[in-house]
Amino acid sequence: MDANPTHPVTAEPSATAAPGWAQGGRYIPPPPPPPGSRPLARRLPAPLGTLAGVAAAFAYVGTVDPNEPGHYPVCPLLRLTGLYCPGCGGLRSAHAFVHGEFAVAFGSNALAVIGYGVFAILMAVWLVRAVRGRPVRIGLAGGWWWALGALVAVFTLVRNLPFGAALAP
Repeated sequence: MDANPTHPVTAEPSATAAPGWAQGGRYIPPPPPPPGSRPLARRLPAPLGTLAGVAAAFAYVGTVDPNEPGHYPVCPLLRLTGLYCPGCGGLRSAHAFVHGEFAVAFGSNALAVIGYGVFAILMAVWLVRAVRGRPVRIGLAGGWWWALGALVAVFTLVRNLPFGAALAP
């Protein structure tokens, strides 16, 4: 049996057909919106809100010195085991970073300072893509997550060993 292009059940929808249900029960989805079709005021709140939240956190840590006891709780892992976790020294690092003491910040928690740089790059990418109306898809394959986890584990192990005392806060 030959397909009859004029038969409503076997006819393929044309490229110019309007979105919706075509004859024969086939659904024609609407085309995706072009990049940048949402107004700029709708694309910027998420990255700007994230940036404002992080800036507020850094401003707070910059004004409330974590080197003075009583302002922040002690790391539970450090208190219970005497071992430094990967985040130990992070608040002191952020405080020094805010005050422009980058060597002190790196000495308090090198991994945190590297994280500040990665965050700044990702925020810049997010903002530029939001302004241009492009989606942000930053995904890491499974192997990269394992590598990141291994890096954090090695950092934690080395900073708790005698030869890694330079990485301890």
